[in-house]
Amino acid sequence: MITKKFAPVQIALHWIVFLLVILVYTSALLRDTANEPLRSILSMLHYSSGILVGILMIVRLAVRIKYPAPAIIPKPSPMITGLSHLAHLAIFVVFILLPVLGFSIKYLNGYDWSLFGIPMPVSATPDEDRAYEIQNIHEIIANTGYFIIGLHAAAALAHHYFWKDNTLLRMMPRKRH
Repeated sequence: MITKKFAPVQIALHWIVFLLVILVYTSALLRDTANEPLRSILSMLHYSSGILVGILMIVRLAVRIKYPAPAIIPKPSPMITGLSHLAHLAIFVVFILLPVLGFSIKYLNGYDWSLFGIPMPVSATPDEDRAYEIQNIHEIIANTGYFIIGLHAAAALAHHYFWKDNTLLRMMPRKRH
C-alpha cells in the first residue's frame, strides 16, 4: 500500500490538538469535584487549553489551504468521502466554536479570570443570564464533541482495518531512523 502522508506540520498540529482536547475535557470533568486550590488550577487549565485548541484549529485550517490532503488509496466511495468531509467540518466547527463560546461566557460573567496566567478582560456590564444561556449551549456542543471524536476515531479504524486504505497511516507520525 502506497502511503503519502500529510505534511509534518499537519500531523504535529493534529496530535497536539488531540492531546489538548484530552486536557480540556479531563480538566472540565475533574474541576467539578475538586477542592480549592486545585479547582482554580483545573479551571485555568481548561480555559487556557480550550483557547489554544481554538487557535490551533484555525491554524490547521490555514495550513490545510497550503497543504491539501493526500489521496486516500484505494479511493473510497463518494458516500464515504462525503461523510468524511461532513465529519471533518463538524470537528472544525465544534472545536473553533467551543472556545469562542467559552471566552464569551467568562467575559459576560464579569468575574476575574485568566488565560495562561494573564488576566483577561471582563464586561463592564456583566450579563449573567446571557452567560448562563451560552454556558448551556457550550455544554451541549461539548457533549456532542465526545460523539464526534468517537466517530472520527472509529472511522479511522474502519478505514484501516475494514476498508484497508491508507487513511489512518496518512496522519501517523513519521518513524525516526
